[in-house]
Amino acid sequence: MSHRSHPSLLRRLSGILLLGCLFANAVDGSASILPAPVTVAQASGIAQDLLQPKRLYNRIGRPIPVVLSLRGRTVSPEGGFDLVLIDADGTVLDSANGGMPGEFDLITTLPAIADLERTARVQVIADGMATGTPLVVQPMIGRTPVRTTRDFRPGTDTRYTRIIGFGDTTLDPEDEEDVAELEKMKLSPDWEPGEPPVLTGFRIYPDRDVRVETDAGEILVALAPEAAPNTAWNFRHLAENGFYDDTTFHRVVHFDRTGRRFVIQGGDPSGTGEGSAGWDLPMENSTLPHDLGVISMARADHPDSAGSQFFFCLSREGTARLDGQYCAFGYAVDGAETITKTADVEIEDVAAGKPTAPPVITRMSLVPAPPQDPGIARSDRRIAEWWSPEVEDTSDERRTR
Repeated sequence: MSHRSHPSLLRRLSGILLLGCLFANAVDGSASILPAPVTVAQASGIAQDLLQPKRLYNRIGRPIPVVLSLRGRTVSPEGGFDLVLIDADGTVLDSANGGMPGEFDLITTLPAIADLERTARVQVIADGMATGTPLVVQPMIGRTPVRTTRDFRPGTDTRYTRIIGFGDTTLDPEDEEDVAELEKMKLSPDWEPGEPPVLTGFRIYPDRDVRVETDAGEILVALAPEAAPNTAWNFRHLAENGFYDDTTFHRVVHFDRTGRRFVIQGGDPSGTGEGSAGWDLPMENSTLPHDLGVISMARADHPDSAGSQFFFCLSREGTARLDGQYCAFGYAVDGAETITKTADVEIEDVAAGKPTAPPVITRMSLVPAPPQDPGIARSDRRIAEWWSPEVEDTSDERRTR
């Protein structure tokens, strides 16, 4: 597979949005697919996974072996398969063309992977069309320390731990009070700068959405490892292995104290709001805003206390204040009606958000994520409107004589 911007690849991709500038950043050079045959074991798996990794974890400085398969096809496309390394916003970071089925080193074929600072995806292109499930490429990089201060919750006299930044920068560089607070922390003898983040390798896996089946319908969640890679992986792991099956949305806060739609919360097998998966997640500095349909991790006061409980946001107006304080890791791409019906259940205890009959999550499972077209942001799939039932016009327009 040659690694360069090839005219035939551009012609085959001419129907994709913003194609004219997609391959401007391709790295010069060449790479080739190793002529290894595809074995029966390598070809097993989900039909949409044309590209499969040989292992989940890949240490820095070593090859990343992957297998390209025909799957449902009988022959390779004319000119071979093409590969693109795509950011979550659709920007092409690298490309290669002319690949044939077999095993090859992904990082040799797409060298820009070595420079990734956040999660990207590798997409197979066949006959000018994005084909098959993308392969997620997550750099394994350590976290910088969380910086916090004690504050009062808005409109109350309740104190809580507020996150003001990560490492040596604040969440909001224009917030003068937080900037001053962080500078004061740096002068303290107790200041811990933390170790510089180190890239140790890459977690490579086929992209998956999470299907959430409830007694009110289904919700399809697209994970966003580009925003919070370890949090998204944690949810995927729990969903795949049955942790959430037969649990409930134990907390439903349709409106906050100011009358804005807020959240529906689940993920606790005990149904009390106190249960967890038995471990705590390090807080990640998620870049995903809390908005309608976005899924985020619930936690206690300590930033690193999330584990299994999650919530769906019901409006940007009600949940914008959660940005930076909670870790958003995905968004609903289908199921607005289910979210609405769950939020509208009868509430027994308004102060606690306790439903009279808590909605049930019957099952969660992983399903192949759809192909990602170059130039198209993955977040374009996200639900954007609150669901409202259609109103049938039953008026009689006939007039009596």
